[in-house]
Amino acid sequence: MPVCVQQASKAVSTCQTAGNPPESWDQDDRSTTLDAESAESAQAEEEEKEEEQKDMEDGELTEDEVAKYLSNLGRSATGLQHVYLSLSIPRKSLKNVSILSNYIHLQKLELPNNKIKDLSCVSHMPYLIVLDVSHNEISDFFGFQPPKNLKEVDFSHNHISSMKDLSAYTCLRKLILDYNSISEIRGLEKCSSLTHLSMEHNKILRISGLRNLPLRQLYLKGNLIKRTENLQTLRTLQILDLSSNRIQSLSGLQDLHLLANINLESNMVGEIKECTHLQYLLLLRDLNLKRNPVQEQPDYRLAVIFILNHLTVMDEKPVTVEEKVLAVNKYDPSLEVVAARDHMTHMMYQHMQPQGIFDSTLPSLDTPYPMLVLTGPQACGKRELAHKLCHEYSDFFGYGACHTTRGPYFGEEDGCDYHFVQDEEFQNMIRMGSFVQTMQYGGHWYGLSREAIESVAREGLACCVHMELEGVFSLKTSYFEPRYILLIPTRIEDYVSHMKARGFYTKAQIEKAVSRIDLYTKINRERPGFFDSVIICDDRKEAYSALRQLIKEYLGLEEQEKEGRRSTGVTPQNATTDEGGESMTAKKLDANPTDTYSQNYYSKVQTRLLPQKTSAELASIHRRQQMVRDALVGKIPRAYTQLFKRYVHPVPSLLTPQSADHNEDSSSEESCTSSGLSMNGSAGVLSVGSPADGLDAGSGPKVEPLDVSLLGQNLERLKDHMEPGLSPDSSCSAPEQASPTVASSPGRPGSNAKPILPPIPLGRKAARICATADRAGRTGG
Repeated sequence: MPVCVQQASKAVSTCQTAGNPPESWDQDDRSTTLDAESAESAQAEEEEKEEEQKDMEDGELTEDEVAKYLSNLGRSATGLQHVYLSLSIPRKSLKNVSILSNYIHLQKLELPNNKIKDLSCVSHMPYLIVLDVSHNEISDFFGFQPPKNLKEVDFSHNHISSMKDLSAYTCLRKLILDYNSISEIRGLEKCSSLTHLSMEHNKILRISGLRNLPLRQLYLKGNLIKRTENLQTLRTLQILDLSSNRIQSLSGLQDLHLLANINLESNMVGEIKECTHLQYLLLLRDLNLKRNPVQEQPDYRLAVIFILNHLTVMDEKPVTVEEKVLAVNKYDPSLEVVAARDHMTHMMYQHMQPQGIFDSTLPSLDTPYPMLVLTGPQACGKRELAHKLCHEYSDFFGYGACHTTRGPYFGEEDGCDYHFVQDEEFQNMIRMGSFVQTMQYGGHWYGLSREAIESVAREGLACCVHMELEGVFSLKTSYFEPRYILLIPTRIEDYVSHMKARGFYTKAQIEKAVSRIDLYTKINRERPGFFDSVIICDDRKEAYSALRQLIKEYLGLEEQEKEGRRSTGVTPQNATTDEGGESMTAKKLDANPTDTYSQNYYSKVQTRLLPQKTSAELASIHRRQQMVRDALVGKIPRAYTQLFKRYVHPVPSLLTPQSADHNEDSSSEESCTSSGLSMNGSAGVLSVGSPADGLDAGSGPKVEPLDVSLLGQNLERLKDHMEPGLSPDSSCSAPEQASPTVASSPGRPGSNAKPILPPIPLGRKAARICATADRAGRTGG
């Protein structure tokens, strides 16, 4: 102040000596006074800055400094007075904050980025709620008396090396200890309110000391953790950050059902299967596996998305709907999709092979090759029942042995139960187009080969096979039309004990087999008609009795037995014969097998085609089908023969027995040679349709163009006109031999009242029964 006065007086004297007029002196005085005041304030500020710099160099906090940074005026905790509740002094290089002991009403204290080592002043703040002392030089963990309401503490970026018991801090909710030197988590067992714990970039070796804490967020980034352990009691955990550690397995996270975000970036997870530990965490939405060895796995992203199909963000990138669909189609397609792919594969490889007519191809296009498929879960008795059925009904069924890459169980024979091959051979057979259907089960391949069916068809028998559900779906895509019988166990305990008693299956295999029972039940319930019949297989004897009864009912064996019992009282002397000398018993056995169900089936097939085609298209289709039938039986007319179709030739009304016999024999020989079918077997009998409406017994000669392809059909129409002197064998075998030339069957021959099993005919025994009955009738005549 004296300096300023002196400067002002000197300025006045100078003005006077300069000769200024008296009237301008007032203005000069006022300006001089203002200059003096501004100079005084500037000097005061400089002095204050110098004092502050001096204090900062000492690192001591003063009252004036505190007064500048106080904020948030409000009522004290007691509510009796107005006080400042918050103090924030960042980046001031403070070392001594002991003056804060006088500020007992503070509720929020922030002193980040300083050089503080002592926090004993906090002991005098009983109402403190938030404490932030990050980026300081504190080495004493909670070196103050506990404020009873302290909720949030930030000790990050300090020099803390160990933790102590914090049981006195019952209200503590958020604790941040990032960037310290802590090697063990402890002292938090009684912090019953702690929901947020962050200990990133420390030296923690294992997760411990967190038992039963109500944590919702846990951040342990940048430590030395190798396993996700001791976390199963953190039932409320929602966010977990374990990035930049040494974790290889995720086996400790499967019980944290509220987890929504997991960060495992920069770890050592190397297998996609580790994600299976997280597949039941239904609330998991965000997973980060960046910079892990698992990313080098093929289709890594789709595989993880498939396992964790609830994810919305993966590796910090949103998961799209298209990716979820691709993942499901790749790793868990529906059974229909798998079957379609399997069928497409086999068809492609089959078309690459030389083509020919198969033994299982029947002359009538409307009659499929008869097959019987037994299906059901593993070890339910499919194979045993199939063998037993084929043994008892050897004149009707032949066992089709599948190929497999698994090893034989005790008692299984190669070529009898399965064809046991190596995986490489199995894959080569696929590429050679050898299979009709294939499937994978239990890590092994199973497949029904074309040769297995053809070997049975060469014997004139229906093929009986057994397979799992996947094989059924695959076989349904082929042109075969088997009849499917489901064998299902209902007593699970007996089923499990039976599998254990065999000693072939592991615990995992047994559990998988049991779980598939529900799959079979669901398919049968949701898809009516998918299986033709269902048999309970808890008792193998009862199951076979039920299966045997189905076969007998369908084949009409019971009716034949009843008729046989009735005919036991008929002696050869009183056996009645028809006009041709043929016994009535033999005539019954040779009756037309077409019934109401077959006609209905044929009508349904035709109604599916007729409304969709015009008359011209239907005529064209009919011509092509006729040509295919002719090709199958080797009756394609030569070019010179077709020329004679334009002329009219009279056809005799009746043929002599010798000429009819001769024509039928020649026709059957040519048919059998061209098609490769054994017409005396059950497959050949199955292909015989009901005779088309044609010439009656008393019909006269008719004039029509000569069609060689219909020759066998004309012979079939004239078979009733043969003389009674023909042998019984010829009378029974003639329809079978003429069957290759018979027109398309109007239905499914061989089925009786119940459409349960495939249209399997009477079989090879038919010829013997027919011959025996004929001999009896002829002897009686």
